[in-house]
Amino acid sequence: MFSNPRLERARALAFSLVAASSLVAAGPCDIYSSGGTPCIAAHSTTRALYSAYSGSLYQVKRGSDNTTTSILPLSAGGVANAAAQDSFCASTTCLITIIYDQSGRGNHLRQAPPGGFSGPESNGYDNLASAIGAPVTLNGQKAYGVFSSPGTGYSNNAASGTATGDAAEGMYAVLDGSHYNGGCCYDYGNAETNSHDTGNGHMEAIYYGDSTAWGSGAGSGPWIMADLENGLFSGVSPGNNAGDPSISYRFVTAIVKGEPNHWAVRGANAASGTLSTYYSGVRPSVSGYNPMSKEGAIILGIGGDNSVSAQGTFYEGVMTTGYPSDATEALVQANIVAAKYATTSLTSGPALTVGSSVSLRVTTSCCTTRYLAHTGSVVNTQVVSSSSTTALKQQASWTVRAGLGNSACFSFESKDTAGSYIRHYNFALVLNANDGTKQFREDATFCPQTGLNGQGSSIRSWGYPTRYFRHYDNVAYTASNGGVHSFDAASLFNDDASWVIGTSFA
Repeated sequence: MFSNPRLERARALAFSLVAASSLVAAGPCDIYSSGGTPCIAAHSTTRALYSAYSGSLYQVKRGSDNTTTSILPLSAGGVANAAAQDSFCASTTCLITIIYDQSGRGNHLRQAPPGGFSGPESNGYDNLASAIGAPVTLNGQKAYGVFSSPGTGYSNNAASGTATGDAAEGMYAVLDGSHYNGGCCYDYGNAETNSHDTGNGHMEAIYYGDSTAWGSGAGSGPWIMADLENGLFSGVSPGNNAGDPSISYRFVTAIVKGEPNHWAVRGANAASGTLSTYYSGVRPSVSGYNPMSKEGAIILGIGGDNSVSAQGTFYEGVMTTGYPSDATEALVQANIVAAKYATTSLTSGPALTVGSSVSLRVTTSCCTTRYLAHTGSVVNTQVVSSSSTTALKQQASWTVRAGLGNSACFSFESKDTAGSYIRHYNFALVLNANDGTKQFREDATFCPQTGLNGQGSSIRSWGYPTRYFRHYDNVAYTASNGGVHSFDAASLFNDDASWVIGTSFA
């Protein structure tokens, strides 16, 4: 059924008058339920999405002993208890292992299994997200989102109550508008139940990024589009929809909804303002999309076939049964705005000053005379002292710059090779000249935090926040605690990944 604009406006006004008094108390899923399209999945690591929900939001696992704990809201309907996570994860690393479904249907999201594209772990499963990669505040209260690097993914291939076939559904997600790429595919929504591409029309998910492989919108992206399998659609057909704008908001509300031979893409600034409709009309005419053959699994951060090259950040999202009205979505958007998402510090520990020259000393007991240095393009550790050669002192000295990929963090420019920066490449630290690309800027951006072993600072990659500067056999890597590579070994990780940052030698 197609929407009647006048009828929708009338319904919106009536609904707003009825609900205005309870808008602050109601959660997004309360609003959807009142609109006749209840949530069948509700996921968020930042807050409860029902006014009465006080259960688990997500689970984290710490690297020190692999134990887990669940993070709850501070109160029913409230913001996540970030302090409980910070206490549990103190002096170690933490991963998000489960994102709980608040709808009561048990549609929890867990580590995505192998699919058409194998995951990056040795067993084919996808990586899990760092628990600290996406700090934010909601109405001034700290919380954490789900920061997905390429290779990170969650899913539920046996979800309950999701739309199948050509059944109607709706979904929204609140995302980070500054964290994206052109990889396939940063999605949240309905996908295949076997993690393989089973044909056109077997998916219906929100996509966010700047891929132009199948479709695009106005400008250079990123765009909100629909992943309907074997195509990212910004409008009725593969290709460009000039009505689908590039999105530059720090917090983005993204909506996709569909019913028989009708679907829509909508979006907004999640921190202010109202929703806009970027497409609303018939299904694509390409074979397989009308009628749809949705399968009903739920994915986050990956494509339906477990394609894992995309990146993005998720704060909250839901899926509904039935096709939500624009009036209902207007109230949901108002609720999201009222949550007051805002940025907060990405760093902690000893302060760094942009423009200063620093050295980074190893804290592992074996090697406290060694400093982070470079030999050509190889970043390593070398023994350096006041009596070392001028050349070696320069190789072990770094100029602190504002983060090339995110100015809330930092980049480290070589003192003796101006214009060259430490970056990660295939998880090794290397020294490369800045080529001006988005990829380089992000690879050369790092966020210091209080040292994992209590000394100095640990320096994590902005784009891969599970990975830290680590020395291993005197070579420097971006390593994850207990990962699949030899340089990820859990033994001595906290010591090897902690550095005393001091005045440079040169």
